Amino acid sequence: MAAGSTYVPLATNTLGSAATSIDFTSIISSYTDLILIVSGTVVTNGAGIFIQLNSDTASNYSFTYLSGNGTTAASGRRASQAYIGFNWNTGWSDTAQCNGIMHLQNYANTTTYKTTIARSNNANGSSLPGTETTAGLWRSTSAINAIKVYTAGGGNLASGFTATLYGIVAA
Repeated sequence: MAAGSTYVPLATNTLGSAATSIDFTSIISSYTDLILIVSGTVVTNGAGIFIQLNSDTASNYSFTYLSGNGTTAASGRRASQAYIGFNWNTGWSDTAQCNGIMHLQNYANTTTYKTTIARSNNANGSSLPGTETTAGLWRSTSAINAIKVYTAGGGNLASGFTATLYGIVAA
């Protein structure tokens, strides 16, 4: 980050009970980038965490992932999806606190597609615990004004799951 830049907290949502998603809406466009930080557990072990932008549920997303646990590594690509996988391959734990951070670059620009880079960990004992990095693309030139965070297969984010959105002020 350039000298003089700063993260400005825009919103935090901590679930008081299990829910299907956390939604950030009416995101203002006065920052250069957005940072999304998530932390918590899910109701169903192994459920991945996904995002959708601006309520777009069409097949306008793609992502590439790299995951590993110190013994096994995996990588892959998913095209024409209805979401960007925050941690698609390793899944999320229902027993251990998992964490992730996603950088949504140039989110307010209306002439380019939107890109993301995410890092996450899965601390449980599933077949692929460890870490994952994901690079995502949303094929839209619309400015991002809403973000939905949710789990795979209709599962729920567990009570206490927290998502915080930050804006990055230009240097």
